[in-house]
Amino acid sequence: MSKHKVVVITGASSGIGEATTRLLSEKGFRVYAGVRNVERAKPMLNVQYGYLDVTNEASAVKFVDWVLAEAGRIDVLINNAGGSLVGPVEKTSVEEAQSLFDTNVFGPLRMVRAALPSMRKARSGLIINISSVLGFLPAPFMGLYASSKHALEGLSEFLDHEVREYNVRVVLLQPSFTKTNFDTNARLVGEPFGTYALRAEAVMKSVLAQIKLAPAPEAVAQKILTVIDAPYRMRQPADGRAKLLSRLRRFMPATAVDGSLRKSFGLGK
Repeated sequence: MSKHKVVVITGASSGIGEATTRLLSEKGFRVYAGVRNVERAKPMLNVQYGYLDVTNEASAVKFVDWVLAEAGRIDVLINNAGGSLVGPVEKTSVEEAQSLFDTNVFGPLRMVRAALPSMRKARSGLIINISSVLGFLPAPFMGLYASSKHALEGLSEFLDHEVREYNVRVVLLQPSFTKTNFDTNARLVGEPFGTYALRAEAVMKSVLAQIKLAPAPEAVAQKILTVIDAPYRMRQPADGRAKLLSRLRRFMPATAVDGSLRKSFGLGK
């Protein structure tokens, strides 16, 4: 079933994107990997790299047009490229928030707009949007990042209702913390944290401790491979912790979830 499927993946140069590109190529997929620096991309069998900046509409269209000219179709679109931002909501500038949403929400939108017409015409396609457990949970001092993932979750769910009649489906893959540079080297907001500094430091220490125990990006890549050929389900927790958190969010009382989250982030009651 998987052999020779044409896959487009964004943010393919490191972390989850690189691990997924490698695994899918090893399994016989034809992978078209979008990166911002083609010269630094690691050569892999069955992989063609192309320049892609998901924050630029023309770049997204040019990349998809190139794939269609080369392969004739796109079977799977994996929107993986993303950015992070750490800091109090109050200290986050509108410009910083806009930049983050431009990558994490409007980036996938640009790729969907470019790739979806060919999928509809072929009446076949799968769009996998890489979300996060922070797409359904709050995260102190990661409010704008979590908000961007909440937005991506809503966009994906509505899109799936619009395109399923064309045999195109949308999946949300929800990893918990993953052992990558993306999670350990998150960008900080530019304004000093001020009165929030001590609490934010406690949260960051807690997060870094959790990342040390987190799954490697290869585990998320394996989940993506499974999703491509498995029976359809929209929300797909990518690991055991993500699955547990998803169940707690759905079935535990709100006050219990709130207290548990604050404790896990080192905030007390």
